[in-house]
Amino acid sequence: MAGKFIISKDKRDEYRFKLVAGNGQTIAVSEGYTTKAACVNGIESVRRNAASAEIDDQSLAAV
Repeated sequence: MAGKFIISKDKRDEYRFKLVAGNGQTIAVSEGYTTKAACVNGIESVRRNAASAEIDDQSLAAV
């Protein structure tokens, strides 16, 4: 089963999306958006940019 984006409204009346894997596990949660259109634009940005995004591993940076 493919993953999906779920749009909801939070207690502050802002739109948020979460990316959920096919097994039901939440992979990512967005910031709050004041409009649904802005939320959908955020989803489209993730779709466009995630496939080619590089990994910047800073886990070994100075502790």
